[in-house]
Amino acid sequence: MSTTQHTRASAHGHDHSGIHAHTHGTIDASLLTTERGIWAVKWSLVGLAITAVFQVVVVIYTGSVALLADTIHNFGDAGTAIPLWIAFALARRPPSRSFTYGYGRVEDIAGIAVVLTILVSAIIAGVQSVDRLLHPQPMLHVWAVAVASIVGFVGNELVAVFRIRVGNEINSAALVADGHHARADGLTSLGVLAGAVGVWLGFPLTDPIVGLLIMIAILRIVWESGKAVLTRVADGVDPEVVDEIMHALDHVPGVQNVADVRVRWLGHRMRAEVALAVSPGLTVAEGHTVALEARHRLLHQLPYLSDATIHVDPDGRSGEGHHRVEEHDHEGLSPHSHP
Repeated sequence: MSTTQHTRASAHGHDHSGIHAHTHGTIDASLLTTERGIWAVKWSLVGLAITAVFQVVVVIYTGSVALLADTIHNFGDAGTAIPLWIAFALARRPPSRSFTYGYGRVEDIAGIAVVLTILVSAIIAGVQSVDRLLHPQPMLHVWAVAVASIVGFVGNELVAVFRIRVGNEINSAALVADGHHARADGLTSLGVLAGAVGVWLGFPLTDPIVGLLIMIAILRIVWESGKAVLTRVADGVDPEVVDEIMHALDHVPGVQNVADVRVRWLGHRMRAEVALAVSPGLTVAEGHTVALEARHRLLHQLPYLSDATIHVDPDGRSGEGHHRVEEHDHEGLSPHSHP
């Protein structure tokens, strides 16, 4: 037998010892995190747009190619907010007959788009740096370029800290990756500043050399962010999560053994499937009560879980191995088995 949340709207509130009321289930927590994600995306988009517009004015005034590249990166960074915004908006929709688990995985797709955007930024920075090495160009109004690069760095770093902090709060790998993208563009802005100082000191090749170093730094960010996003796409989780689930269930009355634990990401929250062993002497109703308490304990103690499906087996016959069907045939058809 198993128990789970039948609909997203079936969350329930109750009191413990008359102290406080709280709600379990996905509806409140999910709406809270998606709303906070949309809020973070919206304000970071505003911040980056202001920074990029300011840099456009300076590019027109100075004709700096390096600053133009940095400005393009900033507009690209602002543009990554669009897939994230769409992902968080879709996550608020209830499950459908086609998407029975909801739309949380759209956030992972948005994360892949963000990582690819960071990769494109690194390639652009590298190509332009090599071109500047081969074809040096004069830089006018060096002081203006320096000021614009500082503004670009500060704007990107503030947005990066903001996105990464909120992303960690709501467990959104896509939002964290987008924060690292903003930080990568901030490094590009510092490279523009270093290049401007080098030109001012009489070393025009400083600009493209620093640009190549920035490309290497951005590629490292691509690697780290890509691992985080793709791990979730491949249903990878931190092994400590499994340990925490088993520890929480060890203290549930009636649970003899925790046979199987499977966890996967759905957007920025997790869903667990657990097989428990109970006494063979329990009635169906009593086993169901144990399953309900196990699910309640998990959702209460582990807020990163959006839901948990609990399967109950008799002790000694619990786990996937006891659910395999031996090889057999149907009315003379070729033999087969079920996993």
